[in-house]
Amino acid sequence: MRSLAGLAALVAAASVFLYLLSTHLPPGPTRGPPGSAEEEEVEEDGGVQEYRLKFPSDLDELRELAEMLKFYNREHHGYVLLLFCSAYLYKQSFAIPGSSFLNMLAGAIFGPWEGLALACLLTTVGSTFCFLLSSAFGKQHVVQRFPEKVALLQRKVEENRSSLFFFLLFLRFFPMTPNWFLNITCPVLNIPMPIFFSSVFIGLIPYNFICVRTGSMLSEISSLDDIFSWGTLAQLLAIALMALLPGALIKRYGEAHLKVDGVDSNGPSRAEVKPVRERW
Repeated sequence: MRSLAGLAALVAAASVFLYLLSTHLPPGPTRGPPGSAEEEEVEEDGGVQEYRLKFPSDLDELRELAEMLKFYNREHHGYVLLLFCSAYLYKQSFAIPGSSFLNMLAGAIFGPWEGLALACLLTTVGSTFCFLLSSAFGKQHVVQRFPEKVALLQRKVEENRSSLFFFLLFLRFFPMTPNWFLNITCPVLNIPMPIFFSSVFIGLIPYNFICVRTGSMLSEISSLDDIFSWGTLAQLLAIALMALLPGALIKRYGEAHLKVDGVDSNGPSRAEVKPVRERW
């Protein structure tokens, strides 16, 4: 009970901080981009612009938020960076789905390379925070809530203990088990922190690259003609090749050296599961 109370207090404190950060923005620009809806709204309101922030749930909301933050970023880069990092770490630390939208938002706001660096850094740091929170507050609850999946992963970790880093890398490249579940389960499986940290950073580079580049391209596309231009198609092909190459190499290595049969995102059947042994 104490562990749940402590975790709830951390979630509440982080939620309040993020809420205050998103609702107490410094004074924004007084003019929108030429010809934009923001410019017309500012003129109607006498030069006062109000911003309302929320996590995007679809591509339309993503593009709207990206346009607003890109415009706001011109005068308050540091604040936008702090707000974005805080929102990203909030989602990653508490295993909240939606990192793909934030990765695309990073590409749209900060560009492909700064966005990629941010996404890789924040993914790794946020996953590490999630690892530490699970280790401190949630080990027993993870086992009680997901006994079958934890048991299967525990067996696979023991079978691949000699190649543990590459096994974790394989799971990140091919998410047969969701990333958030790996983050909360690794402390239960006694995965060393350095191996966990490096496997997250390297293993999610292709995924982050795809999302960030997609967000960067979406922010530049204004019509269907832009999507089917030779330049856009060439970028899509390059993204596909960059993402597939490391995955193919890891898969080839995994087939030869790793034991990953039976691991899937839907969990194992009862017949495949051995009783899980608590190791703390």
